[in-house]
Amino acid sequence: MSDSYSAAVDNPAYTVEQAIANIQQREDLGARYYAAWWLGRFRVRQPEAISALIAALEDESDRTPDGGYPLRRNAASALGKLDDLSCVPALIACLDCEDYYVRESAAQALEMLKDRSAIAPLKKLLEGGIEVAVLVAGKPHLVQPYEAIIEALGTLQATAAIPLIEPFLEHFVEKVRYAAARALYQLTANPHYGDILIKALQGEELQLRRSALMDLGATGYLPAAPAIANTLAENSLKLVALKELLENHLKTNSRGENISEILTLMDSLL
Repeated sequence: MSDSYSAAVDNPAYTVEQAIANIQQREDLGARYYAAWWLGRFRVRQPEAISALIAALEDESDRTPDGGYPLRRNAASALGKLDDLSCVPALIACLDCEDYYVRESAAQALEMLKDRSAIAPLKKLLEGGIEVAVLVAGKPHLVQPYEAIIEALGTLQATAAIPLIEPFLEHFVEKVRYAAARALYQLTANPHYGDILIKALQGEELQLRRSALMDLGATGYLPAAPAIANTLAENSLKLVALKELLENHLKTNSRGENISEILTLMDSLL
């Protein structure tokens, strides 16, 4: 880790101007990496910051031994937090990057930005279905970041993607199955898909229960509230899931039925 990177992390006086200057320079890769994260973390929306982050999506200097692009990953993640749609074409281009984690960060950023122009390129990554959705030899991940892609399509209300998403309910990776159920509920409001996630809350692995909690929160499926509150997981995470469940329900439903029940459940977790 570079000295300037460490100094930036420990320096409470780190400024927007420093971050922009650091991401624009080329000599200190650690400083660029941190600056990209910092600009997203603190929601810096200045045009210079946006331009620098977009430029970083094509960086060739920061490479891992296996060919990854750490700076591109951080830049994509940051841009997803800045509500500036000018970066959408560059993020869409990142869906073709050879680095799996850049593609994942780009899909997550496009979900956050909610620009429907991303639907077609995201759908393209699901072509071939679960037959081609296999692990990469020697890597801990699949050939595509299917979880992030499917979640983005659900958030973007990509109803045309329903036939592409449905087969992933049978994928061998649990989190991919959960993402499919989450997206399909968002796209159809069919309780069957919400109930799949409720059942997942009873799984043996804590990490998978955590994932199912957050997926249910994203759906706004109110009948899941009692199951969320009773899940064997941290109360803090259950509170977050219940809060998101309520917020996402209210985005699509003007009626406030069962809200008092959810608030009571949240109080019980405090």
